[in-house]
Amino acid sequence: MQHEGRPMANHPNTNRFTRLLPGDTDKTFIGGVPFTAATPQSAVEQTLNLVRSRPSGGTDIHLLNVYSVALATKDPQFARCVQNAAINLPDGKPVAAVSLLFGNRLKQVRGPAFFEDVISAGRHDNIRHFLLGSTPDTLSALEQSLLKKYPGALIVGTLSPPFRDLTDTERTEQDATIRNTGADIVWVGLGTPKQDYETRRLAEAGFTAAAVGAAFDFSAGRKLMAPKIIQTLGLEWLHRLISEPKRLWRRYLWGNTTFVLLILRKLARR
Repeated sequence: MQHEGRPMANHPNTNRFTRLLPGDTDKTFIGGVPFTAATPQSAVEQTLNLVRSRPSGGTDIHLLNVYSVALATKDPQFARCVQNAAINLPDGKPVAAVSLLFGNRLKQVRGPAFFEDVISAGRHDNIRHFLLGSTPDTLSALEQSLLKKYPGALIVGTLSPPFRDLTDTERTEQDATIRNTGADIVWVGLGTPKQDYETRRLAEAGFTAAAVGAAFDFSAGRKLMAPKIIQTLGLEWLHRLISEPKRLWRRYLWGNTTFVLLILRKLARR
């Protein structure tokens, strides 16, 4: 059943995309963003099932939080990107909690855990992973960390693109590099919204790609995870804000305020 907001607009390439989880009739809409209901375990298993099926078309998977929802209400380009995505999973616990107000209970699917769980479970089927984003140093640390924690995992390539828009030639070369590795899934860690645009573009180019936020930094040990009690309380955003106040204070002040006002307006209309 669809909840809250209008249905997604049809995308010209939608029919050739492989859906990860139940179809558009099983979406919960929050701020116009369609989220797929899944548990962390089912999201991992269905991702692996998708990769095993070797779809001919591409698929984009997005891990979205409060800031993502807020951005979708203000930026039409980003809204189109996530509204037409194959799969959006609620990375932020507040997003999952708010779904209760709209008749559905989403389960949080944390980006870092989802990322590592797919890599771990994928060893059984020799799933090949490509890491796109961040810096060369972080990618090197990330690859070493993953191989140490998950012996036998197949990291078939890494690439740190320039911190600017790529030229058409660079983009073509990047896609060729990824394709030549035989990667089954491309993990994209470029920051919101850049990673979501790139994940969508990769899907349109025929890849299975997932935008996983700061998962690279956490898995590489470059950033510390919030304590379990903070995660349980849904205050990971506060932990990150305290850790990086200069970089994140504007984002969280605007994003959290916009999200809260959005929910209050929806409740007032109900």
